[in-house]
Amino acid sequence: MSLSYKDSGVDKEAGYKEVSLIKGMIKKTYIPGVLSDIGGFSGLFQLDAKEYKEPVLVSGTDGVGTKLKIAFMMDKHDTIGQDCVAMCANDIVCQGAKPLFFLDYIATGKLIPEKMASIVEGVANGCIEAGCALIGGETAEMPGFYQEEEYDLAGFCVGIVDKSKIITGQKIKEGDILIGLPSSGIHSNGYSLVRKIVFDKEKMKIDTYIPELEKTIGQELLIPTRIYVSLVLELLKRFNIKGISHITGGGFYENIPRMLPKGLRAHINTSTIDTPVIFHLLQQWGNIEKDEMYSTFNMGVGMVLAVDKDELDLIRDFFREKNQPFYVLGDIKAGEEGVTLW
Repeated sequence: MSLSYKDSGVDKEAGYKEVSLIKGMIKKTYIPGVLSDIGGFSGLFQLDAKEYKEPVLVSGTDGVGTKLKIAFMMDKHDTIGQDCVAMCANDIVCQGAKPLFFLDYIATGKLIPEKMASIVEGVANGCIEAGCALIGGETAEMPGFYQEEEYDLAGFCVGIVDKSKIITGQKIKEGDILIGLPSSGIHSNGYSLVRKIVFDKEKMKIDTYIPELEKTIGQELLIPTRIYVSLVLELLKRFNIKGISHITGGGFYENIPRMLPKGLRAHINTSTIDTPVIFHLLQQWGNIEKDEMYSTFNMGVGMVLAVDKDELDLIRDFFREKNQPFYVLGDIKAGEEGVTLW
């Protein structure tokens, strides 16, 4: 008896169907510079060198982590792709880079075209929000390696910035002000702890309704990561933004020092933050110390910007005109590199 690839668990026809389902989604993300179409061996993108005196490419790669487990539990896959884009695009804009293009990688035990298309829909929506093109990707069917109903998702983003405008944090000085941009919720970090608290300790089901949240726990945990690209790029055009920190894994304590020069310390008043209810509930349910919360989660702040105190009033006016919530978190003082919270 002869065997086929399908007998081993890999369905090539399903792969062809997925490509046909996602073509339209991908084309919606195309921006000037895209030269290739879906189906080639690589994605092509042409730089407009006239815009930049010394163009520098900036890249970032990331996944979604165990937040994927929430998507599996809810059998909802159309937003998790935005998380993947956000984790990459938010990182590169910290260097002042404008995202140009994104590629994704999905590996699964069984390729179900409609599910894969739903994931890519989220990726495409994230790319549109980040202003970048989805110019390629890979879907790998790996039976026996992943469970049939599960998948992994990762991606990477490439952006561009003029060499003279790269944000390194080296211009940050004592007296500079720290501004926080609100998060949309937990974003995509700390989900191993979240799942331990919610499902192991509290024994909740994914559809347990939480009155304080006015939604089920699953709906709350699957809220997609906010993409800050357009707002940050506009701020960079108008103001002297000296440093940017994306608050991801490691929370405040790990990420804010990454933008600080030696000899400077961030001092942050946490009472200025309108922390979302979910964080208070997690802290209560898990009996978690404050320092552990701020070293694991974003606590309601997805981005931290370091700005000159002389521009603070102008930046306040900018945010108010745009009806954009923000927090004046604290300032920079001389001291050992790190973060002091009170």
